[in-house]
Amino acid sequence: MVSGHQIRLERILRDGRMLCIPMDHGISNGPIEGLEDPASLIYRCEEYGLSSVIINKGIIKALPRPIKVGILVHFSSSTSLSLTPNRKMLTGTVKEAVAMGADGVSLHINIGGKEEPEMLEQLGMTAQQCHKWGMPLLAMMYPRGENIKNPHDPEIVAHVARIGAECGADIVKTLYTGDIDSFTKVVKCTPVPVVIAGGPKAKTDLDVLQMTEDAMTAGACGVTYGRNIFAHKTPEKMVDALAGIIFRKETAKEALKKVE
Repeated sequence: MVSGHQIRLERILRDGRMLCIPMDHGISNGPIEGLEDPASLIYRCEEYGLSSVIINKGIIKALPRPIKVGILVHFSSSTSLSLTPNRKMLTGTVKEAVAMGADGVSLHINIGGKEEPEMLEQLGMTAQQCHKWGMPLLAMMYPRGENIKNPHDPEIVAHVARIGAECGADIVKTLYTGDIDSFTKVVKCTPVPVVIAGGPKAKTDLDVLQMTEDAMTAGACGVTYGRNIFAHKTPEKMVDALAGIIFRKETAKEALKKVE
């Protein structure tokens, strides 16, 4: 028998893979370049292979019409104006996500700082509620805080990703370690699908596409790229290129032709 959890998960993923644009930056950083009008960006990209988006609940309510891709509502936030920007606080409930018609819930968890215990508690309790309501949970697991010297250290990334899975997340988003061999170990040690973050805006399109190809080779199930899509001069072309790598197993150089 098909469960509600499975139905929702298949709206977020496509053929078990993910091409997602996280667009939760409006609370943390304001209307940054490319996110002045989130709805228009989604409509612009949804026909080019996008599987899902991560947006805050206010953006869901403001959509002029339903979108054709999966929606993960983001329920943890802080601002760059805060004295403790790494301290993410809950901004919604799983029951609220169900009422809004979301297909999943997203939380941001920073590991390695003084705020860690509070966020771990949030993750565990939200995972319990997601299980109750049949709602998939994506955990953004970041090595970030006073105890983290190198956030791309493979052992640290593997530990942080494993924490997300152990606490009940269905999908873990984390940093790419920088090479196929080390990230393969991260994926193998994480018993749920792993997707990579895009990080700061890359210098070239090929850099983004090559990182994607390498991560997929290492066993990632997809990507969640923000600035490297929404701050691109042609976001829909970048989505099309990424879809070629993720869903059609094209190489980075083959996919690059779509954005040239």
